Amino acid sequence: MKMKNQFSKFLFASVCAVVFTACGNDDEEVVPDVVEEKVVESFTDVTLTFISATDTVVAKAQDPDGEGAQELKVLDEIHLKANTEYTMNITILNDPDGEHEEDEDHDDHEGHDHKLAEEDHDHEHGENVTEEIEEEADEHQVFFAFTENAFSNPTGTGNITGTSTINYNDKDKNGNPLGLSTTWTTAGELEEGTFQVRLQHQPDVKSATSGANDGDTDFDLTFELEIEEEEEVVKDVVKGDVTLVSTKK
Repeated sequence: MKMKNQFSKFLFASVCAVVFTACGNDDEEVVPDVVEEKVVESFTDVTLTFISATDTVVAKAQDPDGEGAQELKVLDEIHLKANTEYTMNITILNDPDGEHEEDEDHDDHEGHDHKLAEEDHDHEHGENVTEEIEEEADEHQVFFAFTENAFSNPTGTGNITGTSTINYNDKDKNGNPLGLSTTWTTAGELEEGTFQVRLQHQPDVKSATSGANDGDTDFDLTFELEIEEEEEVVKDVVKGDVTLVSTKK
């Protein structure tokens, strides 16, 4: 079944209808039934923010038509530095009126202040669904998959199809992981990798042993991932000039 970027809530609604059935001269009143109605809330913006001691990288996915038929579209690649520890935070917004605008400067992945300003702009216009997911942490979990050897911690290929132990920084009231904040340490250079993020909605399902295929998928996004060797500053002894020398092979 094709999944829309959304999570479901359930509420009970009474059907206000009275049916009368003729049976001789007596009328029988049927008590209104109670039925279950499914209420849908969309995700229109998902932002991954990787923060290290010296670097901030932002990667976004966005729904081009708000609550329309189109799915979330990945806008950015993820460019990280090798052998670096990052804290990655996920922000989820709902902007049904489509007040967000696709950033034409998405080819710049260095994560400068203008990108953080854009994120603040989104917060002004869209509903911050992140807070609601935090409140319902016992019904949600984020799972990850990534190219093998992309990270030295966690190792492996993630916990969607793999068995990696993800470094979750947040938990629900039962002590089970949520995944809106995680920690990652990159390994060496990687030119063509992927980084997959899947949010599962797991009411009455989530437990210490529930996995990436339990419950319903709210969104499933795959970003291209590149890990770059750090540039080193060296000094040309002969000329006395400071030169940037890349260690990339």
